Amino acid sequence: MPVVSGGEAGKGLLAGQVALVTGAGGGIGRGIALRFAEEGAAVALHHRARGVDDVVARVRASGGRAIALRADLRDEDACSRLVHEAAEWGGGRLTALVNNAGVQPTRALPGMTLAQWREVVDTNLSSVFACTQAAAEVMGAGSGEGGGGSVTHIASVEAAHPAPLHAHYCAAKAAVVMHARSAALEYGPYGIRVNTVSPGLIAREGLAEDWPDGVRRWREATPTGRLGRPRDIGDACVFLASPMASWITGHDLVVDGGVSARPTW
Repeated sequence: MPVVSGGEAGKGLLAGQVALVTGAGGGIGRGIALRFAEEGAAVALHHRARGVDDVVARVRASGGRAIALRADLRDEDACSRLVHEAAEWGGGRLTALVNNAGVQPTRALPGMTLAQWREVVDTNLSSVFACTQAAAEVMGAGSGEGGGGSVTHIASVEAAHPAPLHAHYCAAKAAVVMHARSAALEYGPYGIRVNTVSPGLIAREGLAEDWPDGVRRWREATPTGRLGRPRDIGDACVFLASPMASWITGHDLVVDGGVSARPTW
């Protein structure tokens, strides 16, 4: 991934913005955070267990602003605290939220316990609800204060194309897409846009060794012939948070290299 190069104040598509990226300890989250910093945003990087200090240091070394914030987003109060900590660090402002935090365990639906179901739903869906609600308050929803902002949820192509052993994950991601559409309706009058980005298979270290058959099949099925990169998702999120997307809300932007266009018959 390229070194951050555009984080200086006054430069880039997101110059002057204050953004919070949840789940920034993972590959996609890091890619999103780095792209926001490249485009001039001050970035708060949330993590739960996997640290992000190296990303924060990288942004700062390139002249950008970044901070690491830790929270367990399965807890509603923790979601609110996280958002308000990010806004306080940003000088009382938060202009962009990317709800990226999530888990993707594999488990057969027969025999799945309610606790196992809830772990995925609470992490992937309930946190989106709670963080968005808190962010919308900071952005001025219902108060007449604040200048609006952008919220982007990271969904998945599995929201529309279920995969075996992913019933809880697919259901949660489908709900994330509909939450964004509903939130776009209700928060729109306050100048807050809400969209989703649905990634396809994104490369990570060791993926080809862990799932060689799946990687091979994906490459064969994708018109572009490759897996996605975290930066590809970051590009989509930057676009949706930028002025170029000022008339886009309630939209699901699929970033999958075209695999969804392939016939299934």
